[in-house]
Amino acid sequence: MFEYLGTALVGIDPGFDVLRYLTVRTIGGTVTALLISILMGPFFIRLLKSMQFEQHVRANGPESHHKKTGTPTMGGLLILSSLLISTLLWADLSNRYIWVVIFVTVSFALIGFLDDFLKIKYKSSDGLSSKQKLLLQLCFSFLPIAYLYFSAETIPETAFIVPFFKDLIVPMSPVLFISFGMLVLVGSSNAVNLTDGLDGLAILPSVLIAAALGIIAYSMGNQIIAEYLFLPHLELSGELIVFCGALIGSGIGFLWYNTYPAEVFMGDIGSLTLGAILGILAVILRHELVFAIMAGVFVIETLSVVIQVISFKTRGKRVFLMAPIHHHYELKGWPEPKIIVRFWIMTLVFILLALATLKFR
Repeated sequence: MFEYLGTALVGIDPGFDVLRYLTVRTIGGTVTALLISILMGPFFIRLLKSMQFEQHVRANGPESHHKKTGTPTMGGLLILSSLLISTLLWADLSNRYIWVVIFVTVSFALIGFLDDFLKIKYKSSDGLSSKQKLLLQLCFSFLPIAYLYFSAETIPETAFIVPFFKDLIVPMSPVLFISFGMLVLVGSSNAVNLTDGLDGLAILPSVLIAAALGIIAYSMGNQIIAEYLFLPHLELSGELIVFCGALIGSGIGFLWYNTYPAEVFMGDIGSLTLGAILGILAVILRHELVFAIMAGVFVIETLSVVIQVISFKTRGKRVFLMAPIHHHYELKGWPEPKIIVRFWIMTLVFILLALATLKFR
């Protein structure tokens, strides 16, 4: 909205042109989302409590988690509402990438809402079945990925970019692009969902990765920076930094209430959607492998579950005391805050390594 306002008012006073600056709108979007999250947080928490939207801890979870039963959940509504309001206010709504990420945000939020609602309704830690959840994720991931392929105007928009190589850009067929994009989107969504098991464990890594993807989006949207870093120039991608800024603001605002000991949990409506958002950003920017490095903590959490399941089904033995791996360290006696902060630090290291690949080509 403010971008349009700046365009309309620049004829009256050239000073209004500042509302069209990408940097100004990114800062505006970040601050707006942050203020909405922090100021509306207490109201959201009281509302969730009054509606009895409370967390139900799984029976076979760590003993220390039983005290969290009754904590308000579905706090992801706070993240997503502040994110969408800020995006609609500050982003250029004529940019098709913005509408792609908005579609993914809303559609995966619906999946998460349904999953959380069923848990609350039946007072159980079980919501949608794995098959139901996966089917919905595949349906809602196919549409935006297919749209990205068939609306592409340049080859780099649908090519596979290989890190560490300056000119290695491999064109992808429609089937390969859509299949791979859906894998990234669904995989990212579920990986963040698995990681969201401790207070603040998932939200800050998501915020940090969003910031890093925002830097890539801005770099690829700026022809000078893109040429310097040997990145494909995607003219429309720069606008995504406004969305990333809004995600950073909403995430940090939510962390104010989600930090240990949490006053509210994001629920599946938050974790499934955050993962999907990060996945679609990586697909749009054609940096899926770089994103996999950034999301190292999410990858490790997912692999720990896969390894645990395979080991138990094939050998009848568990590799970890409990999966995902953050529960393993809980059962080893690590305090929850120590696990959280160390995983945050690991995420920062992974992101720095990933960003280094932009220069080491």
